[in-house]
Amino acid sequence: MIGATVQSALADRIVEAIQTVVGPGPVALHEPRFAGNEWMYLKECLDSTYVSSVGKFVNRFEAELAAYMGAKYAVAVVNGTAALHVALRLAGVQPGDEVLIPALTFVATANAVSYCGAVPHFVDSEQSTLGVNPRALREYLRIITEVRDQQCVNRATGRVIRALVPMHAFGHPVDIEGVLAVAADFRLALVEDAAESLGSTVRGRHTGTFGLMGTLSFNGNKTITTGGGGAIISNDFELARRAKHLTTTAKVNHRWEFWHDEIGYNYRMPNINAALGCAQLEQLPDLLRAKRRLFERYAAEFARISKVHLMAEPKESRSNYWLQTLLLDDSVAEQRDLILAATNEAGLMTRPAWTLMHRLAPYRTSPRMELPCVESLERRLINLPSSAQLAMEKAG
Repeated sequence: MIGATVQSALADRIVEAIQTVVGPGPVALHEPRFAGNEWMYLKECLDSTYVSSVGKFVNRFEAELAAYMGAKYAVAVVNGTAALHVALRLAGVQPGDEVLIPALTFVATANAVSYCGAVPHFVDSEQSTLGVNPRALREYLRIITEVRDQQCVNRATGRVIRALVPMHAFGHPVDIEGVLAVAADFRLALVEDAAESLGSTVRGRHTGTFGLMGTLSFNGNKTITTGGGGAIISNDFELARRAKHLTTTAKVNHRWEFWHDEIGYNYRMPNINAALGCAQLEQLPDLLRAKRRLFERYAAEFARISKVHLMAEPKESRSNYWLQTLLLDDSVAEQRDLILAATNEAGLMTRPAWTLMHRLAPYRTSPRMELPCVESLERRLINLPSSAQLAMEKAG
């Protein structure tokens, strides 16, 4: 009975803290905000009749997105999974290769590897960033791999480990410099999964611009949305050209002929989605400021509660705070589901971490390193209501 009382007290305090910040329920986990030129741009798109993959808003969105991120090129596609699929293919991932990805990620990261006919190889994260731990990964690769003919080979499977895909979890930048060093030393192509980190930077440089390519998502629950949508980011002209070619069915430009010079994909972002994206991108600075205010308000409330820790941006980084993340101490980890039940019953939508990739049926036999950190995080992590308008409304 004492244990149950303690559990109820902690859950109640967390419910009260969230309500103090966001108000009474119902409150969603993350909702889009449409408060700019969305209606005007969508009407212009409809009036033009160019609502599919041809139209001025696609080119405009790509140019403005690249400029915002400080990159040379952006290629807009239908979703973040498609972006990562094509980026991995362009990075040289072939059927039978292995690709290193965090076990703590959304399933799309693993699925994109599988679409290439490759094998996801799961690696551990670190609590300070929630992303790939470069020190643990380096030691692991030192033991299980060797470099042959400028390729990293898994001694146990005989397969080439072709690429490394760090994911910036919930908008918090990974230790990108450490990860880049591992990729260079072990001859791995580095493709950043920046699906959740638009607006996040490391020493002033935007996530998604450090590797060979980066990929983004503009799903309805992201910081800005195009409905569905994603993008491939690169500073390499030839990679960007190939990305655009592959994502538009590999059709060779001609006024009337339909000539396709390789197997491509119908992955181009429609103009109507890009119109929405242009309007959303204009509001991104305000959205990021609001999400930072929301973090600060949560931080003030949870500082009063023992045995919980609100995830803050890593050192020398600036997070977009896409999803506010609460970590429970090990001593109260068994209360996670009680807290999830109490918050959701109060109309405050919270959720746990994704089920770790190696626990999912399609990936149970995939290679992996020991995963002590992410297995601990999985037991203790709770995402809180994180919509930007929650702070905007409070600001009045």
